[in-house]
Amino acid sequence: MDATPKTLVMKFGGTSVGTSDAMRQVVNIIRETYRLWPRQVVITSALSGVTDLLVNGAINAARGDMAPFYRAENELHERHHILADALVTDLARQNQVKQEIDFLIADFANLCQAIRVLGEASPRALDAVSGLGERLSVRILAAAVESIQLPSQFIESTQLIITDDHFQNALPDMEVTTQCSRRLLEPILDRQHIPIVTGFIGATANGIPTTLGRGGSDYTASILGVALGAAEVWIWTDVDGVMTADPRLVPEARTIPVLSYREVAEMAYYGAKVLHPKCIHPVIEAGIGLRVCNTFNPSNPGTRLVIEREVNPSSTLKAVTAIRNLQLVTVVGRGMLGVPGVAGRIFSAVATTGISVPLIIESTSEQSICFAAPKESIPQVIRALHANLSQEFQRHDIDQAYASEEVDIITVISPGLRRTPGIAGRIFSVLGNAGINILAISYGASDVSLNLVVSAEDTRSAINLLHGLIIVGD
Repeated sequence: MDATPKTLVMKFGGTSVGTSDAMRQVVNIIRETYRLWPRQVVITSALSGVTDLLVNGAINAARGDMAPFYRAENELHERHHILADALVTDLARQNQVKQEIDFLIADFANLCQAIRVLGEASPRALDAVSGLGERLSVRILAAAVESIQLPSQFIESTQLIITDDHFQNALPDMEVTTQCSRRLLEPILDRQHIPIVTGFIGATANGIPTTLGRGGSDYTASILGVALGAAEVWIWTDVDGVMTADPRLVPEARTIPVLSYREVAEMAYYGAKVLHPKCIHPVIEAGIGLRVCNTFNPSNPGTRLVIEREVNPSSTLKAVTAIRNLQLVTVVGRGMLGVPGVAGRIFSAVATTGISVPLIIESTSEQSICFAAPKESIPQVIRALHANLSQEFQRHDIDQAYASEEVDIITVISPGLRRTPGIAGRIFSVLGNAGINILAISYGASDVSLNLVVSAEDTRSAINLLHGLIIVGD
């Protein structure tokens, strides 16, 4: 029997802490969980909407418009003070929390004034601004947990997660992060106190604040889970686990009880918003259990993620997801035929924009390549292609680069995709019978997913038709 004390890491999203009622529910979950898991680390996001509020204030300050900052400043005071009044019962502790909140909001004011003077909101400055939301919420949640007589301590993850200096999308140095996390958190856990930790943020080795990318609190949970050798990581959100489709598009969407890591990784990358894509890989490698639960329905078991699972023949289709607001960029040229390195130069040009390309398709003749990119980035992508491939355009090796109408990538998740005949045929048939044209296909790169590009106006119909093929059998 393993006598090693087991550690649980729980992360709560923005809607889970966004109101006094929601945060009270979080506190109750922490209390109930503490009975079975006295060694638990809690990660908190910023209150819902706060990160957008902070970033919007900073960006407008760079343009010389301070009105959004003043509105943000008032809303930050109001929302966080309301939570402190409602959840922190000891008046002296309540006043202390409010003073710390006011001090951090004053930091926000100073940062925005500096950004206004400089006339630029650099990635480094935006990281300093956008991480303030977690620093505000962590103080309230820790004090609220203390108010139910559970020992807790808030910790800013700038002390724990040491990253590179790729501001706005930093990557952790896991060796140093593991050392820092164990040194600071293990003594707290050994006393059966609860560390309440900021999600989303880290710091460089020189102590400069960074962020892990939007939605990065999930990533924080997996980083700390791996660093501490946790038994499980639970992600608490506002839905009953991972759903068969976006319930806003498909009212009949249902919770998927069990998913493999490969399946959920494809879903996260291709549009499912329940888990941050970067969250999944570290826990896979470490063999840590991962569960997605609903803060507002804690009795629901949610979705459990496993390394591998048996394919149930009656459950060949598991989920349908979508990435919205894209366009296809097509690069065409007869001079591309058989010329080594053309594709590499095209995507090197795209890489200069910092834009991630979710799907690439090349014609058999090598005379055209198309790829998807976010709609708002298309002008920048086209400019980068012309700037970096000017000689190819002049020689007419490349004749043109143009963008399609607005499209979406629909991804069908199926664990039996390669092993079960007829699945792809059923997918194409149901769309063809409805008159929905498939503009591009990516099939074979993954053994659990099939990607279809359709016109944005067909997306809702296509997702609902494909969802009708899903049977959740396990």
